[in-house]
Amino acid sequence: MKIGDQVRFLSEKGGGRVVGFQKGGIVLVEDADGFEIPMLATEVVVVGNENYDTARMVQKHEEKKNNTSSVKALLNTGDSDEAADSEEEEEFDFSKVTFKAPVEERKGGNQLSAYLAFVPLDAKMLSQCQFECYFVNDSNYYMRYTLCAAEGNSWVLKYHGEIEPNTKEFLYELGREDLNTLDRVAVQVMAYKKEKAFVLKPTIDVQLRIDPIKFFKLHTFKENDFFEQPALLYTIIENDQVARALVVDPQQLKREMYAKNGNSHESKDAQEQVKKEKREIKKRRGDEDVVVVDLHAHELLETTIGMSASDILSYQLEVFRKTLAQYKSKRGQRIIFIHGKGEGVLRRAIVNELAYRYKQYQYQDASFQEYGYGATQVTIK
Repeated sequence: MKIGDQVRFLSEKGGGRVVGFQKGGIVLVEDADGFEIPMLATEVVVVGNENYDTARMVQKHEEKKNNTSSVKALLNTGDSDEAADSEEEEEFDFSKVTFKAPVEERKGGNQLSAYLAFVPLDAKMLSQCQFECYFVNDSNYYMRYTLCAAEGNSWVLKYHGEIEPNTKEFLYELGREDLNTLDRVAVQVMAYKKEKAFVLKPTIDVQLRIDPIKFFKLHTFKENDFFEQPALLYTIIENDQVARALVVDPQQLKREMYAKNGNSHESKDAQEQVKKEKREIKKRRGDEDVVVVDLHAHELLETTIGMSASDILSYQLEVFRKTLAQYKSKRGQRIIFIHGKGEGVLRRAIVNELAYRYKQYQYQDASFQEYGYGATQVTIK
């Protein structure tokens, strides 16, 4: 019997290869699992030695006995199948895993709520800082949405995407110079669930007026459930109730109410009032209509609480510029800007704009008889 012989046990099942000898007639037999089993030489019988690498067995035995081989050496000289298995484990491609945990729904989340949120990057420097715009989905529904900004009579797509339930998604970052492009925005939303039945929700189409002045007033950014810092939120839909238009025509609402109630006398009075207001807004002079724009703060803003004189002036000038932009293609159009006398700050600001920014337009004091001493007439050229 020599190292490398294939042997079988006599007194029990099993066998293996002879890998060494010890005193007292002990034979070390390596079984199929690589374990060395000491057996008496009288308890084993040689059954063959073909197809066996004697040198490899001796080397493995010596390495185990001296415990001087490195793991790398064992991999190089050991069982190639074990090394291959190890390499396969290291090179496993986790990108092939397609399992995704199901969306967790919250109680009360089956009513749609969504918001457009603006978060200042530095609340202490509102006049100079950038703002982050987010879409907030506070419901158990997926939402596919589009955000568009008005550009004249057309719309420009600003962002579109799909947002998961009960999450918020960053859209883009905007600066002070970008706020005027968001004067009027439209948000369209389609809500649904994936891989489960759900209550069908109507598609949402909402137009919002974004007031640039609010971005420069600290009190308009409020604590909320979606961000750690204060944010300015515009409601798109809340508890399945779509946001109402921010600009309401009270006379149109009054006429509709009277028409619904069938009150012809009051309806006639309302129509007369509307005609009177139209005459105040538009006055005919020759064959041309004269557009009248009242720039008094109480006519433009619902409230001026918390606004400084500089904030109000900036807003009045913004309305002035937008009006000129609206009528820039109508040659010969006359526009009356009522600014009042006061201290003359607004008038001087308007004249300065006309002198340096709108040199192509003709301007003069408006009729004293009709508008007093507090109006300027601009003619589009």
